[in-house]
Amino acid sequence: MADQLSQMECSIETIINIFHQYSIRLRDPETLIQRELKQLVQKELPNFLKKQNKDEEAINEIMEDLDTNQDKQLSFEEFIMLVARLTVASHEEMHKTAPPGKGHRHGPGFDKGGAGPCPGQGGPDHSHGGHGHSHGGHGHSHGGHGHGHSH
Repeated sequence: MADQLSQMECSIETIINIFHQYSIRLRDPETLIQRELKQLVQKELPNFLKKQNKDEEAINEIMEDLDTNQDKQLSFEEFIMLVARLTVASHEEMHKTAPPGKGHRHGPGFDKGGAGPCPGQGGPDHSHGGHGHSHGGHGHSHGGHGHGHSH
């Protein structure tokens, strides 16, 4: 099917949907405040940010570092820099732990000894079937199917 999303496209949509799953909890549905960021880091990044996710000061530092306009909240554009940095760091870690041999190889990333590889795309917990999300009628919608969030 031509309109079925690829694994990478699904991953991008997942990042967007997870951001909004936390941004709608308190205050502005388009930004993360510190409490929302802390919840997101603890629940969604427990392996990649092991040291930080229990440390209030570390969360404050992440927030300050990403909050480029210093408004005490993170827009999606500011948040995505964390995702980019973690992706680069994870890729470097995968190269460090790669098994010996020729060619481009990867070992485990930051989830060493964890539950194993990532779950496949399209499972009931991760699939959004190409549907977007809208917040009070002003959010994002892909393909005309929005998930509404009431406040």
